[in-house]
Amino acid sequence: MDISEYISTIDQALIARKDWLERSELGKLKENLRTFQVSYASLYNIYLKKKLIDEDPYKQESKISELEIPETGSFNEAKRIEQLTIRLSNYDSQLDFLVNFYQLGVDFLNLDRIKRIVGLVRYIDWTSFSPDSQSVMTRAVADLTNQSKAGVDTLTLSIIGESLSRLSKTTAASMASLKELNLYYRESYKLTVRQSVTQSMSAGEATLENIRKKMSSAMQGKPFYKELIDEIIKEDYAGEGSDLRESILNTLKVKEEKSKAVKQAVDYKKILLDGIVVIGSASNTLNEILTKIIDNQAVLDSRKKGFFEAIKELIRQITNAEPEEIVYNIEKMDETKGVPVKEKLYFRQFISDLEKKIKILTSFCRGPAYNKLSAMSEEQVISYLERNIKEIQAFHKTLSAIDDFFKANVTTEDRDKIKGIKPDLSALKNSYVKANQLRYDYSAQKEEEEQMKSLGIAPANAPSQAPAPTPTPQ
Repeated sequence: MDISEYISTIDQALIARKDWLERSELGKLKENLRTFQVSYASLYNIYLKKKLIDEDPYKQESKISELEIPETGSFNEAKRIEQLTIRLSNYDSQLDFLVNFYQLGVDFLNLDRIKRIVGLVRYIDWTSFSPDSQSVMTRAVADLTNQSKAGVDTLTLSIIGESLSRLSKTTAASMASLKELNLYYRESYKLTVRQSVTQSMSAGEATLENIRKKMSSAMQGKPFYKELIDEIIKEDYAGEGSDLRESILNTLKVKEEKSKAVKQAVDYKKILLDGIVVIGSASNTLNEILTKIIDNQAVLDSRKKGFFEAIKELIRQITNAEPEEIVYNIEKMDETKGVPVKEKLYFRQFISDLEKKIKILTSFCRGPAYNKLSAMSEEQVISYLERNIKEIQAFHKTLSAIDDFFKANVTTEDRDKIKGIKPDLSALKNSYVKANQLRYDYSAQKEEEEQMKSLGIAPANAPSQAPAPTPTPQ
C-alpha cells in the first residue's frame, strides 16, 4: 500500500472511529467524570467540615475559561494548610468546570485538551492511594483522608470509603476512554500533516526541520509535535514503514459490536425514585445549616439587646406572646440580569419553612413519603422531584445570602462566633445536582425510546410480546 492509498484508507478509518467514539466512549467518559467529580466533592466537603483545610475566600470569584492543572510541587511546610486549601479548592473548581461546562465532544477536544483532562484525573493517584506515594499531592490527600476518619460516625466513614472506591474505579475507566480519544487525535494530527505537508515530499526532503518550516506556512497556528513528526517519517519513509502503517490501521479498526442479550426493560420510575432519595439525603445537611444559622442569629441578637429590649422579651415570655418577627435585608443575585437584588427576609418564618422542609425530605429516604411516591405514576413522581429540586435550589440561594449577611453584619469581636456554612452549601448543591442528573437521565432515556417507537423500532431492552389472542365470540 503506497502513501496515497494509505492516506485515503486511514482517513476512512478515522471517520469510522470518530463515529464510534461519539456513540460509545464519550458517553462513558462523561458519566465516569461526573461520578469522579461528585466523589471528590464528597471528600472535599468532609475535609472542610473537619477543618483539616480552610475555606478558600476567593473560590466564588475565580473565573475559568480553560482547564488548568493545579500546582503539584512540594509544600512550604510553614504554609502547608494554606497551600493545600488553595490547591484542593482549585481542583474542586476545575472538576466542576470539566463536568458541567466543558464541551466533551470529538470536534472540540484535541491533544492538548486531552492532556489537560488526563492531568486532572491523575492529579491525585486514587488507584494507588497511600501516604507513602511518590506523588506530593497523593501523599498529602491520603494523610488528610486518614485524619478525617478520626472520631466520625459510621455514615461519614461509609461516605469516605465509597468515595475512594468510586474515584479509583472511575480513574481507570476514564483513562481507558481518554487513551482511545488520544489515539484518534494523534492519528488525525498525523493525517493532517501528511495531507498538508509531507505527501509531496521525497525521503530526502522529509526531515524534522523541513517539515517544521513547511508547517509554519501550510498549517498556521497548529502545534509542532516532534514525537508525532518522527512517527510520520518512520512510517512513510523507513524500511519498516509498511508494517508500522499496517499496525496503526489494525489499532484504529473499530471492533464489531456483538449483539447483546436482551436486557430487562428499564425501570423508569426507579430512576426518578432514586432522585427522590438523593434529594431526601439533603435533610442531614439542612439540619446542620439550620443549627448554625440559629446560633448565628443569636449572636447578632445578643449584641443589640439593651435593657428595654430585655424587659420586652421578659413580658413576652410571661404573657406567652409570639416572639417578634426578625426582618433582615439580604442580597441575592438575579441570575437572569446578573445583578444583585435586595429583599426582605422574615427570619422566623424562614426557619419554620426550613424545619418543615427537613421533615419532608427525611421521609423521602425510604420512609412513608417514599412508599407513597412509589405508588404514584411517573408523571406525578417527576413533577414532585422537579418541584423539590427547585425548592432546594431556592433554599440554597437564600441560605448563601443569609451566610453573607451574618458575616457582613457581625462586630469584629463577635466574628469568631459566627459559624460559616460554605462547606454545607457545597454539599447541598451536590445533592440537587445529582438529583437533577437522574432527572435528565430519565428524560433522555424516555426520549430515546419514544424516538425509536416513532421510527417503528422496538427498543433493545423492550420485552418481546406474544401476539394478542383472537377474541372468542361471546
